[in-house]
Amino acid sequence: MVTRKLPAPPADRVDPCAHFGLHHLPCTREVSVGDHWPHPQYDDLAADLACQVGHRLSAAVIAPAGTGKTVVLRLLCAALPEARFRTHYLKVTDLSKRDLCREIAVALGAKPAGHYGALVRAIQDRCLALLEQESLRPVILIDDAHETRPDVLAILRALSNFEMDSRLVVSLVLVGQSPLRALLRRADLEDVARRISFYGALRLLSRDECRDYLNHRLRLAGATSDLFDAGAHEALYEATQGNLRALDTLALRALYLAAQAGVPIIDARLVIAARAQVSP
Repeated sequence: MVTRKLPAPPADRVDPCAHFGLHHLPCTREVSVGDHWPHPQYDDLAADLACQVGHRLSAAVIAPAGTGKTVVLRLLCAALPEARFRTHYLKVTDLSKRDLCREIAVALGAKPAGHYGALVRAIQDRCLALLEQESLRPVILIDDAHETRPDVLAILRALSNFEMDSRLVVSLVLVGQSPLRALLRRADLEDVARRISFYGALRLLSRDECRDYLNHRLRLAGATSDLFDAGAHEALYEATQGNLRALDTLALRALYLAAQAGVPIIDARLVIAARAQVSP
């Protein structure tokens, strides 16, 4: 009788947690604010934004994709007490003026019906009601703001205009990639740009920071030792150039491949193989 060796299961059918003795899958987006990787560029920026919002001012965060903008927004939300602030998150795409107003109205609990002018008034009335009747400061976080059309972004001036600009009622936080900076420099958006009192930025991580971040995520998942050797860490950095999102994706795929291969430590070869599976 000839015994044939069965082929190894595909990487997605193995369990990295069981293989490495982890209690949950690392490097996913499921990480609580309390477990975030402590780093000044995230903590300080979130604190700066909280200070601006605390004074009912508006701000913007402009940074490349994958640098941790969502991390900062989550830290900001956690820093704003629910007893004083009503925070609403919107992820916008290519919406019309009316559609964006409808999204904001729904988020604020205002009536999302009527023409554009009626929607603006409904939003303003709701913001005033929150402030005057419930002692809550409305905060609107607008993510992917770089994808907003100039004429749509211009409505933020109307939404924040209370008593001929003599009163601060709502705080707007615009978050987007580099094109947002050029967008706010347009002459027809000067009034919007002038309402932004603070501009924050984020950078890509260094080699050492990538290693510290990854080890932090692995420790949270239950790892008691470094699962990536020095060559793997170098390969991860070279492949991602410090992009946080890309680092998570590539490291997670490498964990799957290591579990499939049955090896205890991930080396550069596995990282290169993982990159072939996550890159187009």
